[in-house]
Amino acid sequence: MIRVGSVFFLTMLAITGCAQHNKNNQQAPAPVNSLLWKIEGNGLQKPSWLYGTIHMLCKDDAGLSDSMKNVISSSDQVYFELDMDNLFEMLGAMSKLKMRGDTTLRDLLTETDYARVKKYFEENNSLLPFSVLETYKPIMASSLLSQGEMPCEGATSMEQVIMSEAKENGKKIKGLETMSQQAGFLDSIPYKYQAAELVKYIDSSGTGNGEDKMMAELMEAYRKQDLKKLESLMVDSEAGMSSYADILLYRRNANWVEQLKTLMKEKSLLVAVGAGHLPGEKGVISLLKKAGYKVTPVENKRSSVRTI
Repeated sequence: MIRVGSVFFLTMLAITGCAQHNKNNQQAPAPVNSLLWKIEGNGLQKPSWLYGTIHMLCKDDAGLSDSMKNVISSSDQVYFELDMDNLFEMLGAMSKLKMRGDTTLRDLLTETDYARVKKYFEENNSLLPFSVLETYKPIMASSLLSQGEMPCEGATSMEQVIMSEAKENGKKIKGLETMSQQAGFLDSIPYKYQAAELVKYIDSSGTGNGEDKMMAELMEAYRKQDLKKLESLMVDSEAGMSSYADILLYRRNANWVEQLKTLMKEKSLLVAVGAGHLPGEKGVISLLKKAGYKVTPVENKRSSVRTI
């Protein structure tokens, strides 16, 4: 089953999802593993670029390749899932992640499960007090746990690294979605389901199985820039988050590509979105190809790649 905590880092800034195997795409597979892809053709005057991010990783793994730095320097604008340079938008993010009405985690769990979850957060020094956290969508609690279990002291996001480089180059930052839209997608997953997944996460935490193992495999696949491996890790034939893939992932991918058809006509863009959105028949790479663009991988060797 696809767990909330791990795939959070490969899809949305606030949302989890899953990917689908590419069975019908007739184009040849990528000759190299890469998170960086060039978009050209189909009437474009200048190329644009697509990059797969991860929303939390160790700082030692967060370096930019020379190719990526050149892309940032040569692009006209940088697009993330959200406009991360919009202070008003980011400050309002947390309020949009609260559950609707007066719902709290206590309403969603048995007394036994609630007490276990509360004890776990209090013993593991959550970034937010449990009294505050329990009013937020349970998927956020799962993501906070995942962040706390990073195998390093210093952690960052690729979005932050890219944005810092973009600002140094005087590039304008834009977003493909708003925080309100992302919060709305989260509301499409029943709160009771999210709460049950949180309990399962806690039960598997520290066991060396389940979420811990999947997180390690996802991180290693990302370091190796292996989109095929990331795709396979995020696909499961059992029930789980895949039940909500159309809303959380596929529709968003299609919406982004529709936007890009217009945006790329006007400017050369760097589009940096969660790596989980790139592969698969309904992934952004495939959808761009089907729309008539030539999308090819670019060598993206980083100066610092740590193995575990």
